[in-house]
Amino acid sequence: MCGIAGGIGFSEHNLKNVSSSIKHRGPDSEGVFVDDDLFLCHTRLSIQDTSSSADQPMYSDDKRYVIVFNGEIYNHKLIRKKINHNFISTGDTETVLYAFIKYGEEVLNMLNGIFSFAIYDSIKKSLFIARDQFGVKPLYIYRNNNQFLFSSELKTFLNFKIDKEINHDALLNYITFLYSPGELTPFKKVTKVLPGTYLKFNVKNPNKIVFNKYYKIPFNGVYLENSEEELIDLLDEKLITAVERQMLSDVPLGFFLSGGLDSSLIVAIAKKINPNTKLECFTIDDENNNDDLDSFTKDISYAKKVAKYLDVNLNIVKSEIDIVKDFDKMIWHLDEPQADPAPLHVLNIASLAKQKGIKVLLGGTAGDDIFSGYRRHQALSFEKYISFTPKIFIKLLKIFFAYFPLKNPSIRRLNKLISNFDKSLEERLLGYFSWIKLDKAKSLFKIKNLNYDPLGSFINFTKEIPNEDNYLNKMLYLEMKGFLPDHNLNYTDKMSMAVGIETRVPFLDIDLVEFALKIPPKYKMKGKETKYILKKVAERYLPHDVIYRPKTGFGAPVRDWIINDMHPMIYKRLLSKDDKNIDVFNIDKINDLIELNKQGKIDASYSIWSLLAIDSWLKQFNK
Repeated sequence: MCGIAGGIGFSEHNLKNVSSSIKHRGPDSEGVFVDDDLFLCHTRLSIQDTSSSADQPMYSDDKRYVIVFNGEIYNHKLIRKKINHNFISTGDTETVLYAFIKYGEEVLNMLNGIFSFAIYDSIKKSLFIARDQFGVKPLYIYRNNNQFLFSSELKTFLNFKIDKEINHDALLNYITFLYSPGELTPFKKVTKVLPGTYLKFNVKNPNKIVFNKYYKIPFNGVYLENSEEELIDLLDEKLITAVERQMLSDVPLGFFLSGGLDSSLIVAIAKKINPNTKLECFTIDDENNNDDLDSFTKDISYAKKVAKYLDVNLNIVKSEIDIVKDFDKMIWHLDEPQADPAPLHVLNIASLAKQKGIKVLLGGTAGDDIFSGYRRHQALSFEKYISFTPKIFIKLLKIFFAYFPLKNPSIRRLNKLISNFDKSLEERLLGYFSWIKLDKAKSLFKIKNLNYDPLGSFINFTKEIPNEDNYLNKMLYLEMKGFLPDHNLNYTDKMSMAVGIETRVPFLDIDLVEFALKIPPKYKMKGKETKYILKKVAERYLPHDVIYRPKTGFGAPVRDWIINDMHPMIYKRLLSKDDKNIDVFNIDKINDLIELNKQGKIDASYSIWSLLAIDSWLKQFNK
């Protein structure tokens, strides 16, 4: 794992400052390459081949090609066997370089790993840039006429005189979903390279960029016909292979262990692979979380139980978040105004791992997105009843539940479910991802000509899989196109790399994912039992009460914080007429939102958190 950056068309820049902006991603070494006004920067976190032989930028033997690479290729040793070359390192960067020289862009279809990289051909003056299939590694680009920049982190662009025009469509995304799905970022001229995409151009014409999609998530409505027991056996084998691949490392590695199913299963499989090794695991002590408003199930007791059962070493990080103090730091590291406290847990765990000499952490991210683990997936089990419910009864239910305070978690979830009853099936599906109604979201900003509909991007996503008729799989596709890369993977990468820790995601092993997508949906969710088939595999590894425990998130008591701890911060930042962002926000509408939330008449804590995140981002990135 590393930090990469590059660009062309800027006469004024300080490459030392550029490298410094991503130094936290690669504290072990750094290097630059310059050809006329093209530059490539790299900061290295050495994982495979820690010697200087694997330093970057890395050049081909004839000096024609140069690469800057961020990520890990788990099957790179197999790829090497197909290449007739005398390698000087044992690292995967050199493998990717010479595989590209031999196979060109087709190399992307050979890679099983997590990556973003750029390769420059100094003879053809061409630049080739790619991002991994599922978007595990971040990659931003800036385009403005003949100016072009790319980087692992958006903050790198602040070292240049860029156009900082704000993209209000993106801000609507952050308010609606708490993240921005797809390409959009808060800057109009900055976009995210989409997962499974590469781009190429001649550096003499940087405004003529060709984008190509090299990988499409294969939701095609075709399922395996094996028996349930056969599928369980096959899934078990795929999981073992995925974990074993991702334990490839020349430096110490450890594991996230929340006590939930996904991380616990990854640790259990790793223990099976290395039965005589005392694995290092990390968890958050959440005993002091106030769960009255957020309905948390405490994780720590389950994490301790799993650690004892598997005989692994559990490092416990105290959940001592000073949210007012840490808020801006979190947004700075995230690069985007995401509304979620979980990033701070990742940062604290990664910080302890760093102190323990660990450089790599494996976690359970994506288990919910691949196998159906969220409450919104459970909500689909009500669809057969909704279709036959008379409209007058739906109207009465809405009126009835309007009298209940939304401070009760069960009432809150029922209210959200019922609020979508009178919509079409597709609209209900999309509604599960939204945290606020469109008209309410738009009213929070002063700008009046906002014609953008955030749910439109999700509608376009569903059109990409015309042969998939199952609504659970359609929802899982939406998870993998939006929530997973633009929320979970973004904060997992940014917060662990903030302290130079590489995080790997075995559930996104490409062979495992492609197998999982062929499993009939009835085995992913059986009745209201989410992740059914994954739990059947887990029964071979873990205690029953760990597998079938209540669902919780890797979060914090946001609703309690918003009403109590963060109350002064909210008034100072969102309602003060002296605030720098007064020209962006509609203070009166925000005040209404805050008051109604405080009274329990609406559930808007995450919307308020999102407004704070946008305010923080604007102050730090749009100076």
